Amino acid sequence: MIAQNGGGRRTAWGGGGSTAISTRGQEVKAQTYRGYPVEDLVAKCRFEEVAYLIWHGDLPDPEQGRRFMERERAVRGLSRGTRSVLDRLPDCCAPIDVLRTAISVIGGEDGEAEINEPLALRARALALMARMPTVVAYEYRRNRGLDSIPPDPDLGFVENFFWMCFGVIPSPAIAHGFETALILHAENGFSPSTFAARVVISTQSDIYGAVGAAIGASKGARQDGGAQAVMQMLLEIGDPRSAEAWVRDALARRRPVAGFGADIGCGEEPCVPIMTQVFQEVAALRHGRKWVEISEGLERTMRKEKGAFPGLEFPTGPTYYLMGFDVPMFISLIAMGRIVGWIAHIIEQIDEDGFIRPLVAYHGPALRAVPGSVIDRAG
Repeated sequence: MIAQNGGGRRTAWGGGGSTAISTRGQEVKAQTYRGYPVEDLVAKCRFEEVAYLIWHGDLPDPEQGRRFMERERAVRGLSRGTRSVLDRLPDCCAPIDVLRTAISVIGGEDGEAEINEPLALRARALALMARMPTVVAYEYRRNRGLDSIPPDPDLGFVENFFWMCFGVIPSPAIAHGFETALILHAENGFSPSTFAARVVISTQSDIYGAVGAAIGASKGARQDGGAQAVMQMLLEIGDPRSAEAWVRDALARRRPVAGFGADIGCGEEPCVPIMTQVFQEVAALRHGRKWVEISEGLERTMRKEKGAFPGLEFPTGPTYYLMGFDVPMFISLIAMGRIVGWIAHIIEQIDEDGFIRPLVAYHGPALRAVPGSVIDRAG
């Protein structure tokens, strides 16, 4: 149970709280962002428009959308100081740790970071959303000894990211697939990473500290590290004919099967079929039928043996892999979408002006006396 203390009042949260942002994590058939079905947003909107919706509550009109995208394109670049810090990080740093460090540096360069006035907060939010792909692409190329490619303000959010990573513009099908993944990951309800961000901002910290906490929580295999674990599992299996036996052996050994971490019997997440369709389309373009067949074998066996359905990370991992991204990058790729939801929850928490403090039940030893002979005070 959580207690939220705001304005002198103390309220208990039974299930974690309430939100007006999305139905993600709710026991509903349709997943919505601000009331719009996610499948409709995927079909009709760009990622930037969905970000505007999640932050402002309504989809932008054409002029609002144009201005929003212009501002995003204008703040994609990294400062010389940020690039210098990234260049000095050891090669062993995981990409998500590089991203978390970059957020701290960007925050350190902001002399007014603690001012959470709405307009200033949204300007910082847009800059973080714009710069995260630049950081991820910068590290991708630095890790290969390649010169960085600066952001191109003439390109859209997705096309620019691929340009900065690979030096090529993706095909419309690949771009749409990646954009779909961004939209599906843009909001995740009161997940651990989102809750971490809300807890930090409730202390009247700044947006950078809250986002840094969210990134730290997202790194775990039970959160956004799941897509990485899925692809590592698929690579280990390697052959569609081995999928069923691999699952049975894993279950016998009580070994986790990545991508099936949801509660048994809770049903399929509404977003999973959308991402699965993207996975299949990308696999057809990139000669990845093997990965589809392994995934289908795993899913059939898990459903038969445990009644389990895959989570969103299950099709996401192999989709990123087929697009050409390294497995260790996957958490950072998801964070590029998650930043939208994190910031929406940060703004919502600031508006609620509540201080979140978990209530904990003590289950240690009963009250007891300290023996007088524990410490030899004469010595």
